[in-house]
Amino acid sequence: MSTATTRRPERRISPVFLAILAVMAVTGWAVWTDFAATLGLAVFLFVTSAWVVSLCLHEYAHARTALHGGDITVGAKGYLTLNPLAYTHAWLSIILPVLFVIMGGIGLPGGAVFIEQGRVKGRWKHSLISAAGPLANVLFALVCTAPFWLDALDGVPSGFQYALGFLAFLQVTAALLNLLPVPGLDGYGIVEPWLSYKLKRQIEPYAPYGFFIVIALLFVPAVNGAFFDAIDALMRTLGVAEESRYCGSQLYRFWQETPESCQV
Repeated sequence: MSTATTRRPERRISPVFLAILAVMAVTGWAVWTDFAATLGLAVFLFVTSAWVVSLCLHEYAHARTALHGGDITVGAKGYLTLNPLAYTHAWLSIILPVLFVIMGGIGLPGGAVFIEQGRVKGRWKHSLISAAGPLANVLFALVCTAPFWLDALDGVPSGFQYALGFLAFLQVTAALLNLLPVPGLDGYGIVEPWLSYKLKRQIEPYAPYGFFIVIALLFVPAVNGAFFDAIDALMRTLGVAEESRYCGSQLYRFWQETPESCQV
């Protein structure tokens, strides 16, 4: 379906998103040049603003795919403007994921935009709408890790390498968590259209709690170990050494003492 079904103001990029993008650009430059008096603060602002940008792109991918799938109401809801304040659950979509990055250092899946499912015809379209968000995280991770897997790190300051490594780690964890076939996450949204009506009705009462069950399971040592082993394997595949991700997370927490091995 053509985007002509939405009015131009409904597709105009929000000043809020542009402001966040500007913060990302300025602080990214500060990290690259080590211009800031405190490199850790610059890394914190760069990674946080880039993380919010990726969350906006995640939700935009859902909305844009839904628009082409038949739900023309996403424009009036403000989902196509990339404005994080327009989301149905701003707390789950933006605030909670940012808090988890600060406290736990993992990319937490956010809430989803509200799609009017009845307007979308066809199981493949429903699956693609759910898959679009995690795919945005995958693409963001590929961009962040491009200097690593292209072996193009010559001339890239170590502080910027560390920041990119940590940011890529957040994208990979968010994508992997979101793709789990658990009610409430995008992975379940991908498979749900292909389930029987009876099975969907049985699962439906647990959907509001799936997200929190996954978070609780991450505190189980065996589950936590298996999850981060998978993340480490993916990061190595993308050419990012554990040192880059670790040092990036240490610099990000500028209020803590940075280990000597991560000094730049």
